[in-house]
Amino acid sequence: MGRDKALIEVDGSSMVARAVRTLAQAGLEPIRIAVASPEYIEKYGSEVSPEIVVEWVIDARTHAGPIDAIEEALLDSGCGEILQLAAVDYPWVTEEVFLSLQEGLNDGDSLIMPHDGEWSHPLLALIRSQEILEMIDGDRRPLRVQFAEAEHSIMMEEPGILRNVNLPVDLE
Repeated sequence: MGRDKALIEVDGSSMVARAVRTLAQAGLEPIRIAVASPEYIEKYGSEVSPEIVVEWVIDARTHAGPIDAIEEALLDSGCGEILQLAAVDYPWVTEEVFLSLQEGLNDGDSLIMPHDGEWSHPLLALIRSQEILEMIDGDRRPLRVQFAEAEHSIMMEEPGILRNVNLPVDLE
């Protein structure tokens, strides 16, 4: 896109602020945010309400991609049994989406992810940490492919809520 997605404003708030606020409203604190380098902590931290508990994590491999970032998070001893994934470039996701994912995760599932009728959205999945860590270990196929192969549930959601921002036209 040519600019930092996390700082793009949507309806008066940066996308990082929107993501953090929505996760907090769904009761998912502490919120762990992976950043490429320490200067992003200050940059993004100034966008986030100081009342929300955020843990900042610096990527071991800068700009390695989402699979490596997820794997790194899952290897961290602070990672819980269940982890909610959330990318900042989904600015219209609501707390209800995260609450519905929590309610919909079945005992036999490794994960539950939202689906808009055309596409699944693995970067908004609720995952069982150990099971997903074992599954993605060394596998660099797209998460959409890997997650579809796991025992999982799908939560249908409106396409507009699951719209992500990749191009300037996506903000219109």
